Amino acid sequence: MREYPLNISAEVEYARRWAFSRNPSFYDFNDLGGDCTNFVSQCIYAGGAVMNYTRDVGWYYVSLNDRAAAWTGVEYFYRFITKNRGAGPFGEEVHISKSAVGDVIQLGGSAGFYHSLLVTSLCGEPCVAAHSFDAFDRPLSSYSFEKLRCIHIIGARKCCSQ
Repeated sequence: MREYPLNISAEVEYARRWAFSRNPSFYDFNDLGGDCTNFVSQCIYAGGAVMNYTRDVGWYYVSLNDRAAAWTGVEYFYRFITKNRGAGPFGEEVHISKSAVGDVIQLGGSAGFYHSLLVTSLCGEPCVAAHSFDAFDRPLSSYSFEKLRCIHIIGARKCCSQ
């Protein structure tokens, strides 16, 4: 496996382009529980991450009926990114004060984490892009939540033949 950094500018540009609309190449999950993690995954993919097609535990999207839970599910995304040792994006949970552009913030409450946001700028605080509640460069402080976690996306891995 070869590790490489993601193109954060491409992630942010993708977020800017699609924050208030939907890329027709991907299903819109708003009617199936929300589109937030799907949108964050698209942004990371646009930044150059390769998909991990490992059934059940990978991170990939082919269609509505052929995708990994980590592509669209908040908790599954967190587990994949923080535990991934194979192909695809990987990262670690860090304190919010260490958040960087291109990282992912997840919001939660007493029932668990429920919303994923992409950090698009740091203007004294993280500003984010999201779907479900469409936003681009929205200040994190404008959200209401009980807890949060920040996932620093370190980079991605791919096979040497990719």
